[in-house]
Amino acid sequence: MSIDIEDFEEKSSEELEDMTNGERVLRFLATNDDRAFKPAEIAEQTAVKKNTIGTVLSRLEDRNLVRHKGTYWAITDDQERLNNFTAFRQSTKALNDQLGEEDPDEWEAHAADEYPAEKREENK
Repeated sequence: MSIDIEDFEEKSSEELEDMTNGERVLRFLATNDDRAFKPAEIAEQTAVKKNTIGTVLSRLEDRNLVRHKGTYWAITDDQERLNNFTAFRQSTKALNDQLGEEDPDEWEAHAADEYPAEKREENK
């Protein structure tokens, strides 16, 4: 899969290797924002396995980062949303690199018990 020269110049080798499937798809669609593609084409161009591309596209659509019509998919036309998502991902990655990734099991171990229904009713 190719990348744009700006990413090549700015990103480290580790950053280029650590892209998720969703990031690969978004990058491809953003680079080709004047076109829409079928899932098989996206999978081929991004090296995302064909049997997972549907799930990847659906998750991106749930976040309003891609759109589709019929069997074709394209990047969102909401540039602000796309920019916000990109900034969020970069911030999260930087914090994970600096502080370590969060462990969902650890969060659950320290989570409060469910708030009792009778208490919820009292506070209405």
